[in-house]
Amino acid sequence: MDGAWVYLVTGGCGFVGERIVELLSQQDYIKEVRVFDSAAREEVEKLSTGSTRVTVTRGDIRDAEELLAAMQGVHVVLHSAALVDYRGTVPFWDLRAVNVGGTENVLRACCVLSIPYLLYTSSIAAVGPNSSCEPLLRGNEDSEYSGEVELPYGKTKAMAERIVLEANGKKLSNGGTLRTCVIRANTVYGEKAAFLQELYLLARARNGVLNYLEPENTERNHTYVGNVAWMHVLAARSLQQKPEVLAGQVYYCYDDTPSRKGVLVRLQLLSSADPSLRLGSHIPYWKMWLMIQLHRLIRAILSPFWRPQPFLSVPLLNTIVTSFSFETDKASRHFGYQPLFTWQESRLRTAQWLRAAAGSPQMHGKKN
Repeated sequence: MDGAWVYLVTGGCGFVGERIVELLSQQDYIKEVRVFDSAAREEVEKLSTGSTRVTVTRGDIRDAEELLAAMQGVHVVLHSAALVDYRGTVPFWDLRAVNVGGTENVLRACCVLSIPYLLYTSSIAAVGPNSSCEPLLRGNEDSEYSGEVELPYGKTKAMAERIVLEANGKKLSNGGTLRTCVIRANTVYGEKAAFLQELYLLARARNGVLNYLEPENTERNHTYVGNVAWMHVLAARSLQQKPEVLAGQVYYCYDDTPSRKGVLVRLQLLSSADPSLRLGSHIPYWKMWLMIQLHRLIRAILSPFWRPQPFLSVPLLNTIVTSFSFETDKASRHFGYQPLFTWQESRLRTAQWLRAAAGSPQMHGKKN
């Protein structure tokens, strides 16, 4: 059936989702890549190639009927749509409605429409750090790590992960079997990464100085967006070809981006765009904690008239200062994953985009 497969990507207009769509559209075994996104952008359809058509539908994964209509005739679903919030600006019930309720809708649609393959984009935030801020150093997919997840966003991703894995092996309406697997992304950088835009503009506004919160020896994985997308493409294809290997499995995203001394990794990314940028001073935990509390107090006092957006939350601060890293080759062993882009290529591509974006009015006018 090669050349006739129809893939659907939820959230395919997002930062990671768009790159997944771009790489899927270059695979000659796929006839159509459908994008289902609440923030649909028609320009994504321009990713169509000679053999693969990209179509975009605006819709909300909380709406089961819209989702069912979009998934008619689909063979493989890559579920990447999510409401992402690290700063505590979105109420928990909204996060849960999208990230958990939306995932339940996708799974139900797969069963009703007999779509046998589902790949779910999760996050390292689904694992930790926990509320005790216990570090995880160079773990892997089998590492034992317990405790309540610190970030509200991470809690919802953990819930969604669980229902996706529990759905593996469910019976479809045509008598077939649903096969699911999970990919856990971490800190994803590259073109259109909002957090890098913020850091870059902040450093430039401070005369090229990049201050930082985490201790310099903090370990955290970063992965280039092109490699994250490539892992999705390979995993989805292999889930079809080798379900006995991939079904029910979880895979961390990785490439050769350094994971130790995370602040220095970010400095390398930013200084590749602007060599004048330099590392500034470490901001002590207690000082930032007090600033967060002060900001919360000001918000409470001014709430009848003005509610400034939180710039940071305590759960996010705890996440930033806690080492949480992994080392694994599971994706390579199970489905032959090798990064498409080296660390040097990833850094240069990101730098080129940052330099171009820094000169655009859209970037200077961006709201946090």
